[in-house]
Amino acid sequence: MTNDIQKLRELTGAGVMDCKRALEEANGYFDEAVKLIHEKGVIVAEKRSGRNAGAGLLESYVHNNRVGVLLELRTETDFVAKSDPFKNLAHELAMQIAAMGAETVDGLLKQPYVKDETITVNDLVTRAIGQLGEKIVVERFCRYEL
Repeated sequence: MTNDIQKLRELTGAGVMDCKRALEEANGYFDEAVKLIHEKGVIVAEKRSGRNAGAGLLESYVHNNRVGVLLELRTETDFVAKSDPFKNLAHELAMQIAAMGAETVDGLLKQPYVKDETITVNDLVTRAIGQLGEKIVVERFCRYEL
């Protein structure tokens, strides 16, 4: 079971105890445990929706010197804003914008995620909220293309 907990933790980014509980609740079925962890992320996101996202970062991305993106991603605390999972999310979102060319935040969130078309960009953000435990908001972005 220890190997499954570690594998689940690596796949979802959830804490050790959350992974253990999900596996126990799913009676050892790994795929079901993954679903439970993602559902928990949605619940955390709903609880955090009213919070103020006053911290954050700017992420820039340039693809082949032809497409550039500047993204403002917000969260509740500097602690999370400086964390690797948050920085990775910002980078993934900037690459998504460069690749798919969304024009609005709502349009971006509704797009299928380019690295896994079974989920939307909104699902990706919701999973990050579940993992990090704070509200995350795509505040704004701009995209330039030559």
